This record gives sequence, structure tokens and C-alpha cells, in this order.
Amino acid sequence: MKQYIIKEEPLRSEEKAFSIPYEEALNPAQYEAVTTLQGPLLVIAGAGSGKTRALTYRVARLVEEGVSPSAILLLTFTRKAAQEMLRRAAELLDHRCEKVAGGTFHSFANFTLRKYAQRLGFESGFNILDRADAEDAINLVRTKLRLNLKERRFPRKTTIATIYSKAINKAVPIEEVILKDYPHFLKDTADLLRLYEAYQAYKRKNLLMDYDDLLIHLRALLEKNPDVQEALSQTYHYIMVDEYQDTNKIQADIIRLLAVAHNNVMVVGDDSQSIYAFRGANFRNIMEFPAMFPGTKIVKLEENYRSTQPILNVANVIIGRAKEKYTKVLFTQKKGGSVPALVVAEDERMQSQFVTQRILELRGEGIPLNEIAVLFRSSYHSFDQEIELNKRNIPFVKVGGFKFMETAHIKDLLAHLKILANPLDTVSWHRILLLVENIGPKGAEDIFQRVASSGLGVRGLATIKPKPRYARSFERLRKELEGLSVNHLPLVELGARLLRYYEPILEKKYDDHPKRAKDLEHLLTIMERYQSLETFLSDMALEPPNASINDILATDYEDEHLVLSTIHSAKGLEWHTVFVIWALEGRFPVTYAARSDEEMEEELRLMYVAATRAKENLYFTYPIDIYDRGTGAVFSRPSRFIEGISEEILEPWYLVSHQEADEDQW
Repeated sequence: MKQYIIKEEPLRSEEKAFSIPYEEALNPAQYEAVTTLQGPLLVIAGAGSGKTRALTYRVARLVEEGVSPSAILLLTFTRKAAQEMLRRAAELLDHRCEKVAGGTFHSFANFTLRKYAQRLGFESGFNILDRADAEDAINLVRTKLRLNLKERRFPRKTTIATIYSKAINKAVPIEEVILKDYPHFLKDTADLLRLYEAYQAYKRKNLLMDYDDLLIHLRALLEKNPDVQEALSQTYHYIMVDEYQDTNKIQADIIRLLAVAHNNVMVVGDDSQSIYAFRGANFRNIMEFPAMFPGTKIVKLEENYRSTQPILNVANVIIGRAKEKYTKVLFTQKKGGSVPALVVAEDERMQSQFVTQRILELRGEGIPLNEIAVLFRSSYHSFDQEIELNKRNIPFVKVGGFKFMETAHIKDLLAHLKILANPLDTVSWHRILLLVENIGPKGAEDIFQRVASSGLGVRGLATIKPKPRYARSFERLRKELEGLSVNHLPLVELGARLLRYYEPILEKKYDDHPKRAKDLEHLLTIMERYQSLETFLSDMALEPPNASINDILATDYEDEHLVLSTIHSAKGLEWHTVFVIWALEGRFPVTYAARSDEEMEEELRLMYVAATRAKENLYFTYPIDIYDRGTGAVFSRPSRFIEGISEEILEPWYLVSHQEADEDQW
């Protein structure tokens, strides 16, 4: 008898019996993202919308569908992020999820290039240069090219490495980076290009790759070897990428090449949180993903699990002003919440006093200090706030930059002031003497001892006969300090005189001197509210000068502490209450953002990121009548990104002193 076999229809995904109740555990948009397994998928994940949850459940779903873990590639920006996602997926399902290929773009590139290095003319035993190693290699090549001569002002190794890396990651010529970010080195362009070629030859000769090379060579491997490209694409049949808005052009190209055999690519990101262009991140990647992968399905995660609706209302208005975006409207199931405030202060000091007082009130209401953050556009914006917090004994940790006393150029200028206040300050003497060209540690010690033994204070410099090699610079220092010691100038004028003296030293010592000069100008603004040099210096003593920010952050705090952070460093974090200080037009956005629409748009997205860090309370603050020494303008308007928002959405507050409040009552 002949048998005729009836084939069993394969079950559709929704008919299968899954061990995880996906539909119950996820909201509708998350569920759609998790269960869309074939073809290109772009998940626009609004702030606080549970993107990590979606990625984790999707890994588990793929494995439950019968996909081999080794056929799944999960790319993230930190190894820790990949490990955490796979660990959570394993907890949801089983240990198979931990066998998914997960890691960073650079670790994947390293793994792949080890296997196929000979295709590019490398040996598989190449060494990887970390950033410090790369800088040392550049310095070695620079020396061989005689570009390190003392009589010539040439960029330092750190700056050179930054220029090269930025050009690679932004896919622009080195000349363009120099013109845009380091115009004071335009005269050195030809030599920087020559040095770049020599650096590339040096690495190849010595079997070395730096971090950028890993990505460049992986892309080259895929482009030049169709068989390798096909093999890798068949191996990794499902590709997932986190934080896609932070990828650069090279990384986007790598994803396109890896997906050539299947187009099963899921990228997750938020165009509204694309804020790292200075690192090479390309906003266009996420905007043009549907064009790169025709037939892309777009899923938007708009339900927010972090913030109250009043906070989301402000965030929606801010990002609604973006010229180019994937339109989304964040909403939440959370009830209640106070309306965010726009707080105008008469000056910076009052702004700092308000933030400090409100923090103490919140602490009294039971909100822990580590659930409160003060965010700012630029690191120097927090200097005055740090002074006020120290006065009130509020412990804090600062992230994204150095504390005031820990920036070298600020310490340089303060050292001169400290000597005027106390001519026996040996630490400050050594600091300023080492700034004098050709004076070393031994010479500085000899000069200090002779000045101290003279009993004449800074006038003791006149008793010293300087050696010819540093006579000219020494005389300049002597005349400046002696002149300031006998003239009883207002503190801010004293600071201005010292700044004029220090500017040539600043330009010679630091490649990024234009940015550091802004910090010093802000120091003068703080000086304006002090009458006494001694009181000013006492307030400036915030932390020991030898304490680094890494030491502070590495401390295992037993007690709670407030967080001060640049907005760039705050991305991905959240707090019960957030203060965004210096939300002032001219400071946020920064003035140089006006040079291009792209930079201004990124500034707007930065404000959106700041707003969406808050869970319960959000305050924007700005001082008025701020004089900008660089442009001669006076800034008094709130940031364009929040100006004109309805009072029902952003409530205006005006600060008054206690005395003024009492007078109003009369």
C-alpha cells in the first residue's frame, strides 16, 4: 500500500507556545518590536520608554523561535551593556541567551580581523594601541620628522591624536577638522598631513592598530572580500544594534555590509538624543536608515516609564521645535506631578542660592541627595554653584569635567593670587615659577628659598639675578607681581591684570586655549561679587588641589551626595529632581553653535536630554544681565529652546530676596 504523507503546516509565531508571556509583559509597541523578526526594523525609542527591555525580550524571542544563539549579533557601545542585556535575557529564558554574540563594534572588529587579518596584509598577531599608546606612537613619529623642536609651536600629541580620530570618525578631511576646531594650527596643516601618513606607515610596519583602525580595516575587509562579507552575513543572520543614533559613518557602513545576505537588522535609538557629534556620531545614520534598508518597518516606543506627564509635556514641546526628527509624543500612565518651573534670577549668585535652598528643602521633604541632580551645558557653568554648595556643607560629586580647583589653568591663575595674599605659599610659588620658560623644579626651589629668606614678599624677586636662559620671562613675572602688590586694585581688576599676563602662557601651554580662556573669563565674573582677596580664595578652596575627578567618582560613598553633571555625561541616567542651570540664551545654546544649523539642532536635542532626566521635579534656571566679555553683549533671555512655552506647561518663577519679600508685604 502506498503512503501519502500529509505535511504539517508550520505554526505561525503567535500560535506557538512560548515560555515567556510576551504580550502581558510588554506594551503594544514593545511587543511589535520584539515580534518583528524578519527584515529591517527601526525602533525609535523615546526617553525612558524601555528600550533595553525590548532588546532583552527580542533576544529571548529569537532563541525561543529556534534561532541559534550564534546566529544573533548584538552590538552595543559598552561591553557591560551587552553583558547585562544577555544576562537579563538568560533570566527570562535560559542560559542559551548568554551564547549570543554580543559586544562592542571594536571588540567585534578585533575578533573578526584576527581571523581574516592576512586578507588585508596584516598578521593575526597585530597589537592594539590604546589611546595613550597611540599618542606616544604619534610623538615618536613626530620626533623622527623633527616636528618637536622647541623653537616651534606645534600641536601636542594629545591634540594631534584628537584631530586624526575626529577626521576618521566624522569621515571628513583632516584639513576640515583643523579649519573648524583648531584654526590656530592652520599653518601646520601640511606637516600634520605628512605626520599622519608617517604614523600610518609606522603602524603597518610594526603590526599595530589603534581603535579607529579596527573599524576602518573591518569595513575594508568586508568591502574588498565579497566571500568574507557573504560568510559573515550568513553567520550572523540576525543583527541588533543599540544606541544607533550614536554610530558614526564607518559603523553604519559595517552594518550595511554585514546584512547583505538577509537584511534582518534591528536598530534601536532615539534621534532626539543624538548629542555626540563631537565624538563622530552621525545624526544622519538614524534618519537615513530607511533609505539604506528599503522596506524598513518603523516602530515608535512613546510610553514613558520615568517621568510625570507635566515633565513630558515640556520635553514634547522642546523636541517639537526640531527641524528634522521622527515625530513622537511621549506619554505616561503615571498620575499627578507638578508643573516644571522656569526660574529667573537677578544674577548667578542668586541662581546658586535658589538651587541650594531648594535642594535643602527637598532633602527636608525626604528626597535623598543622590536622587537630585544639577545639570549644565558646560563644565564651568557649575563653578559658582559649587561654591554655594560648599558653604552650606552639601556633599556632591561632579561628573563630566573637573571641579573648579582641579582645572590646571584655573589653578595656575589662582596660584598667582595666592602668592599676593600669602608670599610664603611654597606650593603656589613652585606652580607659577614652573610656568616661566626654562625654569625647572630645582631652579624654582632655589628662587623660592631666596625670596622667602629676603622677608620682602614678592618684592624679594628683585634680589635675584636670573640666569640668562630665563631672564626675560622671569623679569616679566617680577614686574607683574611687584606692580600688583603695591597697587590696591579691586579684586576683579586684579584678576583681569593677571589674566592679561597669563594669556601668552595659556596659549603656549594648552592646544585648546580658546576654550580654557572662557573658563578664566567666567572666573572674573565670579570675582566681581567679592571685595576681599582673602574671602575669595577661602571660597575657592573647594577640594584639595591634588584630588582628581576619577578619585572622587571612584570613592565608595557611604553617605548620600548630590550629583553635578554636564548633560552629555547625564545621558541614560535619571533623578527624582533635576535642575538645569544656565538655561540662558548665549550660554545654552553655546554661541559657536550658531555657525551651523546642524550644531544648533544638536544643542536643542541636548536640552531635550536634560529635561527627560527628571522623574518628578524639573527646574530650568537662568540669571539675567550677564555680560559676555568675548562679544560685549549682555545676555538676559531664557534659552531659545524653552522661551515662549505656555505658562500652563512651564511655570515662570521670579526670585526675590527675603528683604524684598518683607517690603512687599508692607
